[in-house]
Amino acid sequence: MNIENRIIELGLVLPAPRAPAFAYAAVSLHANLAWVSGQLPWRLDGSLPNGKLGAEISIEEGQESARCCVLNALSVLKQGLGSLNSVEKVIKLTGFVASATGFIEQPQVMDGASKLILDIFSERGRHARSAIGVAELPRGVPVEIEFVFVIKAE
Repeated sequence: MNIENRIIELGLVLPAPRAPAFAYAAVSLHANLAWVSGQLPWRLDGSLPNGKLGAEISIEEGQESARCCVLNALSVLKQGLGSLNSVEKVIKLTGFVASATGFIEQPQVMDGASKLILDIFSERGRHARSAIGVAELPRGVPVEIEFVFVIKAE
């Protein structure tokens, strides 16, 4: 399966890759693993959603934010690898969900990301996952996700 063609078939657009704002790498490659640093839900227009799930942000808006995190991760991964077609497997997503007191639906929010990964990568996208509720996230965003991918040996 050609992943880059699949993204187009799904009507998705990868945003321009964003350089890290601080002292870290967007993608760290080691052996056959690619670790993608936590991605914020930057939209194509350059804006960011703000707020917490269970307060200003609905579950549906949180799921959309999670999908934006996936597209941003794939953008920096493509920049780091040259092509997404070298991804052999999606291993793990760790999702952080800014949550108002009493909000317990973090897994439902993260399903936005998981379903999109499965749509893009099919069975290669079946992954382990954590969905963690937190008090605050950078820039006031509702969701941040980090990723681990297996890269095909050359």
